[in-house]
Amino acid sequence: MSIASFRTLLCRILLLGVLALAAGGCAINPVTGQQELMLVSEAQEIQLGNELYPNALWSGEGGGGEFRDPALKSYLSSVVVNIHRVSHRPNLPVDFAVQNTSVPNAWAIPGHVVITRGLLASLDNEAEFVYVMGHEMGHVSARHSARQMTYGMLGQFLLAGAAVAMAGSEYSDAALTLGSAGAGLVLLKFSRNDELEADRLGVQYMTRLGYDPRAALSAHRNLEKVSDQYARSIGQSRQESSFFSDLLSSHPRTSIRVEEIQNIINETPRAAISGDGTARQRFHGAVANIRRVNGIYVNYYDKAVRSLEKNNTGEALSYIRQAIAQDPGQAPFYGLYGSVLVKQNNLPEAERYFSKALSIDGNYQRALRGMGAIRYAGNRYAESVQYLQRSLKLFPQDPASNYFMGMNYYRTGSYRYAIGYLKPFSEAAPRHPRIHAILGQCYEAVGDYQSAYSQYTMQLKVAPNNDAGGVARSRAQAIQMQFAPKK
Repeated sequence: MSIASFRTLLCRILLLGVLALAAGGCAINPVTGQQELMLVSEAQEIQLGNELYPNALWSGEGGGGEFRDPALKSYLSSVVVNIHRVSHRPNLPVDFAVQNTSVPNAWAIPGHVVITRGLLASLDNEAEFVYVMGHEMGHVSARHSARQMTYGMLGQFLLAGAAVAMAGSEYSDAALTLGSAGAGLVLLKFSRNDELEADRLGVQYMTRLGYDPRAALSAHRNLEKVSDQYARSIGQSRQESSFFSDLLSSHPRTSIRVEEIQNIINETPRAAISGDGTARQRFHGAVANIRRVNGIYVNYYDKAVRSLEKNNTGEALSYIRQAIAQDPGQAPFYGLYGSVLVKQNNLPEAERYFSKALSIDGNYQRALRGMGAIRYAGNRYAESVQYLQRSLKLFPQDPASNYFMGMNYYRTGSYRYAIGYLKPFSEAAPRHPRIHAILGQCYEAVGDYQSAYSQYTMQLKVAPNNDAGGVARSRAQAIQMQFAPKK
């Protein structure tokens, strides 16, 4: 059989495989009641949500993690429980958090629903909050995330087959590269149709609970307003910001979106409105403190973050001192102060501020990471590991925590453990000036010479002229003849 005939046959086999997967992977959509291709089980959805959640929660500007206000959380959680009760998948577990970031956003993954401090502080009443949460929970109800995972799995299945079918072809590497990027984009954001369906579900859920559905319109206008304000605060327009570019690619401009939501409201069966339909007075009382604190973050903390990014440490300290004067009870303020002092190489004073942050919130991840970094700098490796273990338990994918944890093991000769932490860091920061040479030494120490050679080669591409580049060049030459990958 010729190579061309073999590839034709293989493509047919792959197509049959996809059809077999489709036949065995159909499920009833809980919202539409229709069958659809679904290769992800409900248990897998929940597992994925639990894995993604801590990393998503700690990745926001404004300190990250959860905003600490027990009374506010209790009130809002009770509202979320009511939304969940009337949703299409009330059997799923769900918890609620306010994410400590000024970026106006809300998101949900199976098992978790989140609104940011920046968006919550901009809402006018409880009905608006219910619409926003209902919209996000609608994505989970309609299994939009699971559908994206299914398409990604099918894409990878087809790409794996394509790689075999094109083996030896000059196009194979390019096809895999483009396909992998495409699969990642599938999971990046929801489609326009998904967003419209989530709008419809948000209106439906709030109506079932007795809220005035017109609050969906004012919620969207408030989101638009606060998005503009936030973009201006960071010196950009929404069109210039990558975050808002992604948001707007699936969210049409305000006039169209409002018209669509109004049509959804008109089509949604009417239900009796409870009270004034907004619970505005109750909501205002509950969010008064977070509105006050959010103003401090926006006016001082966020500006300090941007000053630090520009290496203007003096200006950053000035802003953060004003933030602490306004509210001395926020752990992120002290954590950022400590980070600025680290930048200034004032480690003893930085440790004092990280300790203060942890006295306010013992699980403030960025302070735990800071303490771990300071202990590493002082060659106190065992103590550093203890802090970083706690940091990584909260934020498993934190690049800096992985780096310092790996370096602790590298310095103490535990090279196999070091690889487990340094490799994820190298993937997150592939242009770090020394990481590939260090990883190469780790791989060489455990006898994996091919991986060592690969890392040394990468070091020579990224930074060939520093000390790490010198090490990489010497070691690559030493092992090249025997252990270089076969061409």
